[in-house]
Amino acid sequence: MNQRIGYARISTDDQHLDLQRDALTQAECGVIYEEAASGKNTARPELEQCRKALRAGDTLVVWRLDRLGRSLPDLVQIVSELEQRGVGFESLTEKIETGSASGKLVFHVFAALAEFERGLIRERTQAGLAAARARGRAGGRKPKLDDQQVREIRALLRDPGMQVADVARRYGVSRTTLYKHVGVVTPRMPRSGNAATT
Repeated sequence: MNQRIGYARISTDDQHLDLQRDALTQAECGVIYEEAASGKNTARPELEQCRKALRAGDTLVVWRLDRLGRSLPDLVQIVSELEQRGVGFESLTEKIETGSASGKLVFHVFAALAEFERGLIRERTQAGLAAARARGRAGGRKPKLDDQQVREIRALLRDPGMQVADVARRYGVSRTTLYKHVGVVTPRMPRSGNAATT
């Protein structure tokens, strides 16, 4: 038998579920999964349980679109996955139902907007990298050690009495970072002819 399953989630500005719960109950949801954690927390265990419980022919019902997805791409991804499994989706406030032709059209527009948003982010990232390269700076993080520091460290490590850990501490880097930039430096061996005699 097909079920209407509700999902409710609190937000930072609305710290109780009563309004959502009442709306979902009136919409004849037999089961309601309630996410009590704030939207700042990325884990949504109740949503995962809800998605596992949904079967082909069921309908997932939310009070408002933003209760299901944190962003447009997130929302589109979840609803698309439900659609592939034969699960319907309904948002009460926006009156969107993917079982209807108009509801399907709305979600196709949403999917196009989400792809457009992803494209804009990609373009901005590529433009930023190109601008940085034009100014002579490659993309990515600034190296922890510059060329001058690498030369200084190599000179220090040639001293047989110098410990790698001490040099790394002096330059504020880990031993791994130091080895990555400097490589293995063989200490100079003292000349045997200079040994003192008693």
